[in-house]
Parts: sequence; C-alpha cells; structure tokens
Amino acid sequence: MAKAKKKKPKRSFRTFVKWFWFLFAAGIFSIVLIFLLASWGAFGEMPTFERLENPQTNLATEIISADGQTLGKFYLDDNRTPVGYDDLPQNLVDALIATEDVRYYSHSGIDAWGTLRAIVFLGQRGGASTISQQLSKLLFTKRASGDVLSRAIQKVKEWVIATRLERQYTKSEIIAMYMNIYDFNYNADGIRSAARIYFGKEPKDLKTEESAVLVGMLKNSSLYNPIRREELVLNRRNTVLSQMAKYDYITEEAKDSLQALEMNINFSPESHREGLATYFRMYLQGFMNRWIADNPKPALEGERDKWNLYLDGLKIYTTIDSRMQTHAEESVSEHMKRLQAEFFVQNTPARNPTTPFLDLEDSEIDDIMERAMKNSSRWRGMKAAGKSEKEIRESFQKKTEMTVFDWNAETKEKDTVMTPLDSIRYYKSFLRTSMMSMEPQTGHVKAWVGGVNYKHFQYDNVIQGARQAGSTFKPFIYAAAIDQLRLSPCDSLPDSQYCIEAGKHGNIEAWCPKNSDGKYSGKMYTLKKALANSVNTVTAQLIDRVGPKPVVSIVKNLGLSREILPVPSIALGTTDFNVYEMVGAYGTFANQGVYVKPVMVTRIEDKNGTVLYEYVPETKDVLSKDVAYAMVKLMEGVTEGGSGTRLRTSSSKDVTVYKEIITGYPYGFTNPIAGKTGTTQNNSDGWFIGMVPNLVTGVWVGGEERSVHFKSITYGQGASMALPIWALYMKKNYNEAELGISKEEFEEPEDLSIKVDCNKMPEETEKEADLEDDMDDLDF
Repeated sequence: MAKAKKKKPKRSFRTFVKWFWFLFAAGIFSIVLIFLLASWGAFGEMPTFERLENPQTNLATEIISADGQTLGKFYLDDNRTPVGYDDLPQNLVDALIATEDVRYYSHSGIDAWGTLRAIVFLGQRGGASTISQQLSKLLFTKRASGDVLSRAIQKVKEWVIATRLERQYTKSEIIAMYMNIYDFNYNADGIRSAARIYFGKEPKDLKTEESAVLVGMLKNSSLYNPIRREELVLNRRNTVLSQMAKYDYITEEAKDSLQALEMNINFSPESHREGLATYFRMYLQGFMNRWIADNPKPALEGERDKWNLYLDGLKIYTTIDSRMQTHAEESVSEHMKRLQAEFFVQNTPARNPTTPFLDLEDSEIDDIMERAMKNSSRWRGMKAAGKSEKEIRESFQKKTEMTVFDWNAETKEKDTVMTPLDSIRYYKSFLRTSMMSMEPQTGHVKAWVGGVNYKHFQYDNVIQGARQAGSTFKPFIYAAAIDQLRLSPCDSLPDSQYCIEAGKHGNIEAWCPKNSDGKYSGKMYTLKKALANSVNTVTAQLIDRVGPKPVVSIVKNLGLSREILPVPSIALGTTDFNVYEMVGAYGTFANQGVYVKPVMVTRIEDKNGTVLYEYVPETKDVLSKDVAYAMVKLMEGVTEGGSGTRLRTSSSKDVTVYKEIITGYPYGFTNPIAGKTGTTQNNSDGWFIGMVPNLVTGVWVGGEERSVHFKSITYGQGASMALPIWALYMKKNYNEAELGISKEEFEEPEDLSIKVDCNKMPEETEKEADLEDDMDDLDF
C-alpha cells in the first residue's frame, strides 16, 4: 500500500509579518547606526561645534572708499566678501528656492520626498541635495569622491552636517552662507564678487533676469560659463525663470518677457593690476603688511595666530573718494595721452638720434641701458634659473612676441615683436606722472595716482619716487622770510643779479643764481609778483636774509623728512621730494598754519566688524594763522598774473595749440586758487601744486630718467606738463556738486597783522616806501 506524502507545513502569515518588521527595524537601525557612526566620526573627521559656528572660509580683505564703494580687494585664490541675507535681493532668493530646493522651508536639512524620488527614478527627475546639503559639501566635504562606497559615505556625512547646520543657523543664514561661498569662476567667489564681475553692480541691485543667470550657474559654474558659453547659459537662465513661474514666484507673462531679454553681461574682472586706485592699493598692501607685523591676532583654537591679509576678510576703510579718484585717473589719462603724442613727435630718430634721451653721450646711454637690463625681471629670472651671463645677454637681443603699453590702443595694450632690449628703450620713452589730492583740515587723501598705467609702470611716483622740487620749493623760503622777518606779500625787492659770497651760509664758492631767462629787469618786485613769476634773484635775497637753517627747520616741521643741506642753493628747489610730502606741506598753508600728516586709512575691522585699528590724527602747529594766510595770498598771485594764469582763460582764443597738442586749456576758473608751478633744469620735471580752501592737489610729470625731457620750455614747464592735469581734475570735481569742493575765499584770520592787499596804496608810493625800508635792512 502506497504511503501518503507528508505535506510541508505552510508558513503562517504571522511569520512573514515578523520577518518584515524585523528586516524593517534592522534597516532603520542600520540607517540610524550609520548616521550615528558618521556623527561620531567613524567614517572620518566631522566638523566640531566651534567649526560649525564659525566655518573656516577664505575671505578677501575689502578696501572701502570714503563714499562707501569697494575700491578693490586683497586675496590669493578666493576673492570672497560675504554679504548678509538682508543684502540679497528677493528675486535671487526666489530663484534659488525655485530651482534648487523648492521644499527648503519645510525640511530640516534632508528632503525626504526628494530623496525618495531620486532613488525611485535613479536621479533622472532631479537630485535630492538640499541647499543645506550643498552648503555642507562646499564647507566641509569639498569634492565628490570617485568610488561608489566612498561617495555613499560622503553623502551620509553631508546629510549629518546639513542637519547640524539647520540646528545651528536660521534658514536665512544658510542661504546667505551658501551664496557667499559658491565659486562663480573668474575670481568671482561668492555672490558679491559674482554680481560685481558679471554685472558691475552690488547684489541688492540685481534684476530678476540677472539673478536667474547666477542661480543657473550654481549647477556647474565651469559648464555654465556666461563668457565662454553664452547660449548654454541663456538657456539655463530661462530654465530658472520657468521654475520661478512654475512655483508662482513670477507670473507667466513676466517669465515670457524676461526670457526674451538678452543677458547683457557686463564683464568686469577684478585683479590686483586692474580697476580703480591700483597704485594706492599697492601702497595699502605695504601699509597693511607693516600693520599686521606689529599687531598680533588674538589666539583662538584652530585659527591662525597672525592676521592674513588675503584670507581673513578684513575691512580697510580708506579716505579715498571713489568719485574723485575716478576724476583723477581720467584727468591723468586725458592729458598724458596728448602730451606723450607730442613727445613722440619731437623725439623721432630723425629729430633726436639718441631718442628718447637728450644731451647724453653714447657711453652714458649705455650705462642707463645696462642698469635697466640688470634690474629687469627677465635678468633676475634667468639668473635664478642658473643661466650664464652670456646666455642672458643674448636673450635680450632676440626678437620676442610681447604685449606692450600703447596710449592709442583701446585696451592701452598692443601685441608686437621686438627685442627685450628695445622694449626697455621703448618704455623709457614714456613720460611718467604722479598726483595726490588731500583735504588739508583732516589730512584725508582723496585721490592717489602713482603713474599712467599700473600694469605696465608699477613704480609709484606718489611716494616711492622723489624728484627735484624746482620752484615749488620757493614758498617755503617765502614762508620763513615772512615768519622770521615779518615781511609781507607787498614788500618789494629788486630784480638784479645777486650773489651770496663764498663762506657765507656754508657756501664753498660764491652763489649767483640766474633767472630762468638769464635776464634781470632791474625793477622792484613785490614778493607776491616775484613768487608768481619765479624770480630767482628775489628768492636768493630772501634766503640770504633769513638764512638756510630756519628754512630747513620750517621744512622739517612741514613733513619734508629727507636730508636737506642748509645751503643757499636749496632756495631753487635742488632737493628731491615726492608728491606725498609736498602736498602734505602745502596743506599747512591752507589749514591756517597747522600741519596734518596725510592719512589714507581711518579704520580696520575684522570680518565680524570688530574694530582693530582707528586712526589718530598727527598734527603740528608750524606757522601762525597770519603767516599761513599771507602765504595763501602770495600763491594766489601765481594764478592771477603768474605762471598759473592759464587757469583763468575762458575761451578757445586764449588756447595755445602746437601740432594739435593743447598746452593751455579754456578752463575758465574764477574762484580763488593758490598754487605754484615748478620746472627743473632742462625741463626734466614739471610740477604744479594747487589749493582751494578744502583741497590741496599736487601733480608731477617727467621721464623715468632725467635725460628724458622736452627740448623747450613750451612743453617742458610745469604749467604745460602738470598744471593741465590739476585743472581737468578740478573741473570734474566742480561738475559734481555733491563733492563739496570749495569755490569760496580762503578764511582770513581775525586781526590780521600782515599786509596782504597790495592795492590799498598807490603803486609808486608803495614801491618807494618798500625800497627805502629794504635798502636799510639789506646786508650787502
């Protein structure tokens, strides 16, 4: 009899349920365990509470102008300046939410629905990363790992960090952090730099379509590059706008009209060699390095023990006014382009076989070129690379492709082929300039131009260079004479040859200066007229009477710190000074005899706004109010009837034109202006320092070598080389009324004891009385 088969017992439904819940619990436990292990650091170091509270990101140091504009930044790799959430336009935030994380305000760092969708559809319908996760990746995990397991672990760490960020910061703070840290390429680190570099504006001023471009770049800024892939970025921008319409941040009508617009990228790259106030920024770099060396950083765990100019996000508040700085740079460019054109005309090889040098022997030119060659970066670089001197010298004779400065090129550069030695001579042919403008009452420097183009001429002639001051030094002689001898601008001296004998005032030989034209009129000149016309014979008489030592003493108190020999010849400006020193000294006259040291930095703050440095004015009483005012009235004569009279011309009939190069412009100034021109021997240096009651501005123009100069005084004098820059600058300032540049009279002291109005008595009577007094006082 066949045996009946045993039936296998059926697993009960309860068993399946048990296993389901066991596996489910195990899965949940595993997930929780993985997250716990990740948070404990089992998969690698996790950021501490302190790091979450103060994430270490490299922040650029920002240079801020007196009128609140960003002049530039100091940075290495990260040109990042953070902005607060309140400084972000709402359209940017809306575009970000609509495109990157539509449920941002309803999750706590991880979007469960987004994650589930990504798993089910394998990422085909969008990723699952929230804004918080993307921020955690940018801050703490950086690049994605290559293999699957490592990437999965990295993702877990990002989730943990994202939830911690959500607990630590508000939603608004996370958005601001994310936008501040993202790299938009071209040194556009963070939204502030991106808005400035791609659209030339601050983030708060971004339009909706502009915000959409930047949000579109968040997907991949290298791929969605508006400079290289305009059409791709345009399509991406329109996708962002569509997302904004989809989630009701904008209407369909607005979307359609915005998508029809062009992108209008205003690409303005930010670099250390370009932009506004480049020479000043490089001066500031040295200032900050000295400050950092003398001011240690408060020690905090995990932070650098020394301030880093390029990484710590300092804010440097300066006295520079961005509007006045722009006016200064424009004025330099306008005049120097014209002046250089005429210099080239006069120094063609046919007209000057030794161009650009004048009055030099071949051996002297060879010495200049040899020195320049050995000081060049090419020579230093090849020597450091171990090249022999023979190889280095041969390289200077080989034609090379290079980009050189050119006033006539749109970008001020042109590509050419020449030998490095020829390029040295080419650059020697360019006239250089410097300009500084200061408020005399505060010492605040408002504009600083160290040369014609920082990228190609990096020597800062405002403060690095020093050249003979010429007749701009004469006011110091007059100031000493008025202060020590109680003379007045109306006192007179004869224009006749005058000698200071050997042995007097430290003279080795007799000193008999000539007037610039070699002539002596024999007439009596008031001090005002003598200074206005730079009469050397009168200046010689004054320094003889007052003595060189009192002049040197006053000059030192006026901030001219260089070594000055107390000899009579200093009266004609033989000592070298720079524009920085001269403007500071002249400011004393405009500030009623009180010297205020020029200041460029008023405050330094750390990234949190803590004040690290505040400027304390450095002042010194040098002259009485009466003497200072008398000097101002003396120097007003320069622009009323002396070498600065061209400032008063008001029509094109008064303009002198040589081969289309204008040397006298129809400026038409009618307000009080005090100043002094200066021209040194052979026209090597041209100066003009001009003053109105609340602004003193100095300008110098000359060649790098003293042998690079104009042949004649037509162009070589300070009134032709330097004064036009001052005039153009002041015209621009006056056209912008909100700058508040004065057109008023200089303030007259109460109970003025020095006679300054030479018209109060008949001219002949005045001359006779002054002559009698002066003849009695003169020590022949």
